[in-house]
Amino acid sequence: MISAKAYAAFDPTSPLGPFSLERREVGEHDVLIDIKYCGVCHSDLHQVRNEWGGAMYPLVPGHEIVGVVSKVGSAVKKFKEGDLAGVGCFVDSCRECHSCKEGLEQYCEVQNVGTYNSFERDGKTITYGGYSSQIVVDENYTLKVPENLDLARTAPLLCAGITTYSPIMQWKIGEGHRVGIVGLGGLGHMAVKIAAAKGADVTVLSTSPNKKQDALDLGAHNFAVTKDEATLKQLRNSFDFIIDTVSAPHDYNLYLSMLKRDGTMILLGAPPEPSTVAGFSLIARRKRLAGSMIGGIPETQEMLDFCAEHNIMSDIELIKMEDINEAYERMLRSDVKYRFVIDMASLK
Repeated sequence: MISAKAYAAFDPTSPLGPFSLERREVGEHDVLIDIKYCGVCHSDLHQVRNEWGGAMYPLVPGHEIVGVVSKVGSAVKKFKEGDLAGVGCFVDSCRECHSCKEGLEQYCEVQNVGTYNSFERDGKTITYGGYSSQIVVDENYTLKVPENLDLARTAPLLCAGITTYSPIMQWKIGEGHRVGIVGLGGLGHMAVKIAAAKGADVTVLSTSPNKKQDALDLGAHNFAVTKDEATLKQLRNSFDFIIDTVSAPHDYNLYLSMLKRDGTMILLGAPPEPSTVAGFSLIARRKRLAGSMIGGIPETQEMLDFCAEHNIMSDIELIKMEDINEAYERMLRSDVKYRFVIDMASLK
């Protein structure tokens, strides 16, 4: 076994603290990655505090992982020592179902193995995430990180980047489309950058007037305050697509009213309580309400290559490992632009 340093949650209410764990030995198809940076996702906080249920303690979060390959298995073909590599939200799947065979492993119909707080395919080995010094992953679930990207700012692409890229590709959003982005946080700021790079006309829809300049700086063409009644009237029947990144409770019907006939609203955020959708919000103009979740390995690699081509990276605040508990509290206050990333060199 390979010894690794980490930070873990030991119960739902105590601060995260130092933890030692063991990674498996490098198998013939595995790569050992020395983790350089790990992004902090809001889902880390949900799972640490057991807000979704099923937390297995000690719990080591982190699924926005970038680093350097330090060892490869005997049969590995994609990587060599010294390569830059990334790991996203899952590290294995059944490999045999329709979704896996189509490169949509995120929707594996048998068992998608989460990067942390999940069971390996053996059904008993718990996975530990990227708040750690090293990780061992099958090469087929490991991404090649383009060398022209800043490594720290690339980490959030493994979750926030692919979560927004995937629906943009699925619905072929691009030139000639008007797109509304609901929310300007970790997901929203990536949605703005990617949709704009695809050629769409992008409007940020926000309840916060003070976010206007940030939205425009990120590449949005327009900004609208959704608390303003006159603005809401002007926006009715305006958008071909709306990408909703908000996980707090809010009124879906308000945004559905902004769609054109045959428009689609795509949910990326997951509010804690069910939301009421009026039938006529969809029926009257043949509108669609859809959802999307991260992406498979082929699409995630495509996303990284696209971001490298267009110089797209996350806007981040780099923190030390010891500052993670404070970062969680700040994240709850939306006090970050727009993603925290841990410098793993600070892990003692």
